[in-house]
Amino acid sequence: MDVLALCGSLRKRSLNGAVLRTAVERCVPPHEVRVGPDLGRLPFFRQDVEESGALPPEVVELRERAGAAGGVLIATPEYANGTSGVLKNALEWLVGGGQLYEKPVALVSASPSALGGDRAQAWLRETLTMMGARLVPDGLLIPQATVKVEDGRLVDGVTVKELDGLLARLYEYEAG
Repeated sequence: MDVLALCGSLRKRSLNGAVLRTAVERCVPPHEVRVGPDLGRLPFFRQDVEESGALPPEVVELRERAGAAGGVLIATPEYANGTSGVLKNALEWLVGGGQLYEKPVALVSASPSALGGDRAQAWLRETLTMMGARLVPDGLLIPQATVKVEDGRLVDGVTVKELDGLLARLYEYEAG
């Protein structure tokens, strides 16, 4: 299974980016996790542009990669009790193309808070359900992530095993 990993954070020292880098390194063949396009390059969603059929190349790339992937792993920060604007924008571009329809999707959120980004995941679950994605049950919440990440990688042993488990459930969900 080829997994597209989308990071909802643009920060250089993103906790969620660290989780995705760790997922890439922990992935075992024949599976592969590839971090997707930089969502910060996407223009703001405009339905008029979508309806024109002349999509910006960044949107075409996102749609092609999402469509070709066997599954999607989304890492989201939590801002104002929801996901980031950049991730919401990416999902808006994917709604019309249908690339996530019946696609297995797993969620992870790393947060410095004690709750681990649970509200961002709840928001994403609602949105992705409306989009027709097949959500892997029980995403991964990583609370107090600042002490679990070093040098841009997830280093907490228990959390790394939980990430491995989430990836295994994503692979199984795709096969089932």
